[in-house]
Amino acid sequence: MYIKLHKSYRTVVAICDSDLIGKRFEEGTKQLDIRENFYKGEEVNSEKAVKMLQNQANRDATFNIVGKESINKAIEAGIITKNNVSKIQGIPFTLVLI
Repeated sequence: MYIKLHKSYRTVVAICDSDLIGKRFEEGTKQLDIRENFYKGEEVNSEKAVKMLQNQANRDATFNIVGKESINKAIEAGIITKNNVSKIQGIPFTLVLI
C-alpha cells in the first residue's frame, strides 16, 4: 500500500493498494483515477498503515482510500465501516471527511 499525506488546512490522507497506481476505472458517469502524484507516497506494510491511519484520524484528517487491502486496513483502524464503501468496476473506495 502507498500512503501520501497532503498538508493543507486539514491533512488529506491518500491511501491505495500498490497495484492500482496509475490506473483509471469508469462506470457510467463515475470515474476513479488513481494518479501517482496524488497517491504514491510512502510504501507501507499493513501494520504501519493501520497505525498511520489511526494517528491521522486523531489529528482530524480527511481520507481518500482506494483498493481492497487499503479499505480493509481502514476498517481495522476504525476509520470506516463496510457501509461506507462504494465500488467502481469492482474497485472499492471511500472518502472520509471527519
